[in-house]
Formats: sequence, C-alpha cells, structure tokens
Amino acid sequence: MTYEAAPAPGWYPDPYGSGALRWWDGVRWGDQLAPGAPAYAPRSRRPLDPGVPIYTVWIWLVVTLPVLTGAMLFLIQPHVLFHEVPGTTRLTITDPFALIGGPMYFLVMALNWLIAAAVIVFSWLDYRELGRRGVERPFHWAWSFLGIVYPIGRSVVVRGVAGGRGLAPLWVAIAVSAVTVLLSSIWAIRLMSDIISTAVQNVPVGA
Repeated sequence: MTYEAAPAPGWYPDPYGSGALRWWDGVRWGDQLAPGAPAYAPRSRRPLDPGVPIYTVWIWLVVTLPVLTGAMLFLIQPHVLFHEVPGTTRLTITDPFALIGGPMYFLVMALNWLIAAAVIVFSWLDYRELGRRGVERPFHWAWSFLGIVYPIGRSVVVRGVAGGRGLAPLWVAIAVSAVTVLLSSIWAIRLMSDIISTAVQNVPVGA
C-alpha cells in the first residue's frame, strides 16, 4: 500500500476559508496567516487620447438601418377578399396569402434578412476600427446578432475609455427602436382596419 506524501512546508491557501495564506509546517496547519493573493479584478482599459475620434460611419449604419424594417412594412398592401359560403352567412378569405400581401411580403422579408446581415457586417467593421484607434478589448461585434445589444455595449465601453464621450449611438439606437415599433403598430392597425371594413362590406344581405 502506498501513501500520498504530505505537501512540503510553506504558505498555502487557508483551508479554513479566511481568504489568506496559512503556514503548513509539513505536518499540521499553524496559526500564522499571511495576506492572500488579491481577488481577480478585470484589467482596466487604457484611456483614449482626447483627440481620438470615437464614432465611425459603421456604427451610424448599425443604429439607423433597422428603421427600414419598419418602413418597408408599408410596401405590403394586403388585399383581403372574402366570398360567401353557399347556404351560410359565413365569409371566407379567397386568397390564403392575402393577409401577408402576396409576393411583396416575401420580397420585404428577404430585404429584412439582408439588412440584418448588413448590420452584423457593419458591427464587425466598427469593432475592428475601434481596435485600430486604440480601444482595448472593444465590445465584441458578435453581440450584433442580438440587435440593439451591440450599440449598448459599445457605448458603455467607449464611454469608459473616452472620458464620458460615446453614448450618442446608444440614444440613436433607442430612438430608432421606438420609431420602428411605432411604424409596425401603425401598419398593424391599418391592416386590421382594412380587414374589418372589407368584411363588413361583404356581409351577406339578411345575415
């Protein structure tokens, strides 16, 4: 049978959880304590020189392009057509693609995918340019897959190294998001209004 050798005498992390180092004499723990290793703290970023520009054309494209996704909804003009079911007072839609606007719907969806891809590419270009301008460990471009997360993180990191500057893309991104939601809501309200008015006009006589 073999036995594991005891550690050599020296300072080791205190097994009693004090966070300090405790002396081990080779047989037992002593009463002597010494300061432990400092807790891990993220390495701070080096501040930028005041004259270094912190905005790029890419970040402005990242924060403004998404508004097109809301504006392009108005290219979709559904034509909801109903017809009467014989022997009943029920109406059915004649075209199953009427509510999504037919071919234009698929074109708009394809354009939206292209915009999303462009935002990711522009985020990477912005990330690369910030590194070239001296920003240490810029907020990673891959967060652009989550939409507004990249402009938020980018603004926080840049503000920390640029003496409080750098929040403009954050506010623009928030404003664009609000406008996009507003445009989407207006389009949805118009769509529901058209459906209701068309249905009312096609209600069979005597229903």
